[in-house]
Amino acid sequence: MKIYDFTLAPNPRRLRIFVAEKGLKIPYEQVDIFTGKNRTPEMLAKNPAGGLPLLELDDGSHLAESVAICRYLEALHPEPNLMGKDSREQAVIEMWNRRIELGLFAAAGRAFQHTNELFKGRLKQFPEYGATQHEAATQQLQWLDEQIGNKPFIAGDRFTIADITAEVAVDFGTQMAGLKLDPALKNLARWHKAVSSRPSAKA
Repeated sequence: MKIYDFTLAPNPRRLRIFVAEKGLKIPYEQVDIFTGKNRTPEMLAKNPAGGLPLLELDDGSHLAESVAICRYLEALHPEPNLMGKDSREQAVIEMWNRRIELGLFAAAGRAFQHTNELFKGRLKQFPEYGATQHEAATQQLQWLDEQIGNKPFIAGDRFTIADITAEVAVDFGTQMAGLKLDPALKNLARWHKAVSSRPSAKA
């Protein structure tokens, strides 16, 4: 197996953290999204959607979408468990992962796409829409702070893919999409400091 990766993009980082938490040794091949290398005929033959990350299997087939790849790797390597040990826990983790994806992660991504110079030639930007998405993502940070409360992790009493998604979303939002972490969000800050101190955060 090998993973087609781009170190500056959030979804590839989500997979790298997952792989690091699993302790897996899978080689990476860099594909520069900024120069369109992910949309060459060769890469589109591997993944018609053109996105990264992309897992190439030993038989030459491919799996795309970061969470789908994580689910495949979880089935092959169940421990340490990151996606739920039984149907109830799997559902709770999936619930939180989706909430963060659809709320914070997606809003931060749209804010970035519609306000950043990088996307000027890639899509028709609507800066006012980008501003509304920035506001939506900021509200999601406040909501997440409330939901975390005193809990050590997002979806329960241990680190899961929901924490990985939230970690990547917060980092992408603050480092790329112009979000600010309000010092008043103490629960979020405590959680973020803890997950950022894990070795996998440097993946």
